[in-house]
Amino acid sequence: MLDHTKVADVKIDLISGMRLIAHDGLAGFGGVGEGMSLQSAPDGRRILWVAHEGPPKNFTGVDVTDPSRPKVIVQTDLPHNKVRSNSLETSGDLMAVAYQTVQPGLEPAGIDLFDISVPESPRLISHFDCSGPHSRGVHQVWFVDGEFIHCAAGAADFTPRNPLDDQAYRIIDVRNPAKPVEAGRWWMPGTAEGDDAAPPERLKIDSGFRCHNTNVYPDRPDRAYVGYIDGGFYVMDISDKSRPTVLSRFSPNPPFPGFAHTLMPLFGRDLAVASHECIHDNGFDWPKLTWLLDIRREDNPVPLSTLPMPSFEEYGRKGGRFGCHNLHENPPRDTAFHSETLLFSTLFNGGLRVHDISDPLAPREVGAFVPSAPPGARVPAIQINEVYVDENGIVYCGDRHAGGIYILELDL
Repeated sequence: MLDHTKVADVKIDLISGMRLIAHDGLAGFGGVGEGMSLQSAPDGRRILWVAHEGPPKNFTGVDVTDPSRPKVIVQTDLPHNKVRSNSLETSGDLMAVAYQTVQPGLEPAGIDLFDISVPESPRLISHFDCSGPHSRGVHQVWFVDGEFIHCAAGAADFTPRNPLDDQAYRIIDVRNPAKPVEAGRWWMPGTAEGDDAAPPERLKIDSGFRCHNTNVYPDRPDRAYVGYIDGGFYVMDISDKSRPTVLSRFSPNPPFPGFAHTLMPLFGRDLAVASHECIHDNGFDWPKLTWLLDIRREDNPVPLSTLPMPSFEEYGRKGGRFGCHNLHENPPRDTAFHSETLLFSTLFNGGLRVHDISDPLAPREVGAFVPSAPPGARVPAIQINEVYVDENGIVYCGDRHAGGIYILELDL
């Protein structure tokens, strides 16, 4: 538990539209991945589950019932240092955790499903194995309905033509949590051995043609919104989960550098938000942008604008990565903030940014939080990696390397 004195010790380079109310270094293991999920536990407590960027830790549970006084209540270890659990999601009292190995052929590589009804004692229910000779396992999970996990995953029977293309879009049926089974899968044509399609042209900075985010919302359960790294962004018809089909694709890369990360629909406005992830230090893969798309015709997404970015001159070589990454993805749970006009996004050394997109042709920044590099950081700047906003407007963001979680209150 950290008090306000320690909050005062957090050095801040820039803050506007928000107020820092707490900070937690996660028991000295402050490297936060791209998985945060807020559970309303059966006993009434609110537990923020945090995935770690890499070993030795697996995941951490933080009691944020009083968000100004966070308290770590459980922290688990990975089985070895050649696996990471960078992504997790909760649905009710179930939690799905992704496991990705540093090279193909290692284990565990797949998804663990936990019972978290007693948060201090997560109980393993099942493991869905995605290991194989060409598989590193699972990079990302999306699990919001208690029935299906959508994920970016390898498989024992999937052989990519290029080892960078090793993770397809897979749908896992967990309606019986003890016995998860695959419901369907899709990969970009031309990327697997045996495909009729020709291999795609590689980008100058080759990050791979493989799946990343796999967002599916109850408002449109027959649609998946998929970021496919160098392959761009896809709107998929999943009305038949055994046969996902492409409805449309938006890809500005090339000429822009790749790494399509998140595609988030805003159904009430016929818009979508598409973010590219920066993956190199010191501006090497600049620009990495977040696009606003008109999806009134879902078969023809049209770019309208990009979110304004902080100055490259100021941030490009400040240390570590500078560019877009992930968004608060409006997860369809009661403990999440939902907005179609406010966007919360992470920009690594550019910190956390809040944008008002009331006018999608002219989005404007209305809030920012950029702390200084935390003690133990591997680069001389913060690397804000993930953000989650609760239904009360409390903002949780995490540092990729060492800083743990920063908890803020909106003041817009």
